[in-house]
Amino acid sequence: MAKIKIRLRKSLINRPKDQKQTVKALGLGRIDSVVEKEHTPQIEGMIRKVAHLIEVVE
Repeated sequence: MAKIKIRLRKSLINRPKDQKQTVKALGLGRIDSVVEKEHTPQIEGMIRKVAHLIEVVE
C-alpha cells in the first residue's frame, strides 16, 4: 500500500465533536502537525470527512 502524509491546516475550535474525534483518530493534534498513514479505504473515508481541515500530500 502507498503511504500518504496528512497535515492539519485549520483549528478544531468550534468544530463538531465527530470531526474533532476523526482528526484525533488520524493522529493529528496541533496545527501543522503531520502524520504518515497507509492509504486504505478507512483512512480515505476519514480524510473525506475532515477534508476542509487538512491537507494531503501523496
